[in-house]
Amino acid sequence: MTPSTPTRVAYKFAQADGVRVFYREAGAADAPVLLLLHGFPSSSHQFRELIPLLAERYRIIAPDLPGFGFTEIPDERHYVYSFDAIAKTLGEFVEVLGLKRYALYFFDYGAPTGLRLALAHPERVSAIVSQNGNAYLEGLGDAWAPIRRYWAEPSAQNRQAISDAVLNLQGTRWQYVEGVSDPDLIAPEAYHLDALLLERPGNKEIQLDLFYDYQNNLKLYPAFQQFFRDHRVPTLAIWGKGDPFFIPPGAEAYRRDNPDAVVELLDTGHFALETHVEYIAQRIVEVLGHAID
Repeated sequence: MTPSTPTRVAYKFAQADGVRVFYREAGAADAPVLLLLHGFPSSSHQFRELIPLLAERYRIIAPDLPGFGFTEIPDERHYVYSFDAIAKTLGEFVEVLGLKRYALYFFDYGAPTGLRLALAHPERVSAIVSQNGNAYLEGLGDAWAPIRRYWAEPSAQNRQAISDAVLNLQGTRWQYVEGVSDPDLIAPEAYHLDALLLERPGNKEIQLDLFYDYQNNLKLYPAFQQFFRDHRVPTLAIWGKGDPFFIPPGAEAYRRDNPDAVVELLDTGHFALETHVEYIAQRIVEVLGHAID
């Protein structure tokens, strides 16, 4: 039996918006583009197993957003961390790579970032995969309670309470294993890498600034929903139903604005790729393969 040739993934940097953006790339240069957008507290590393499963069909581009992974921002850039700013950097990254048409796979923070791209250039979006990528108020679970308190009263005490609960190894591991029926399936290097990168000088302050700014994403939900109604982009909303942050009603709501959206709830948690990567890859091809061009 002849072994299959392993997928070659390239690890690159691109200069965009004064930022040295790290990204993973695989697949043929002329293949349809699938843009993978990660969430908190991860990076493009979360797609490490998905990329080889899809690279024979698509050109995969998976950047690390500013403040995450291996993307570098020089001090003299004086970067202000907000979702508007991250989306601007991502938009310039897309321009630098010359991406004129792409499907969006977004998760967690990747959702408000990617949907800002969609609002700016709706003609570029061929399809959407929302994996625990929220765009509806009813999708926000009880785990947001401490952050909502911080929004209502941005005191040093409330800011520190979030840092103590979330921005450490224990809090990061909890995000990976909560809602997962078999935590032994979760690779420990994933949450250890995320926790390690959170410890870089100044990074926790960046994350706390983004937690506070997340409230501005909620103000854009009506615009995101209008995009879904206006463009009816082929959509797969595939979620871990045990996610404490983005709960199943947020997945089911996609059908309200796009009745053709396919919604699936999986028996797993927030980081669904850690336990269901093969199935998610299969469903992307089955549900959206005709649309990603």
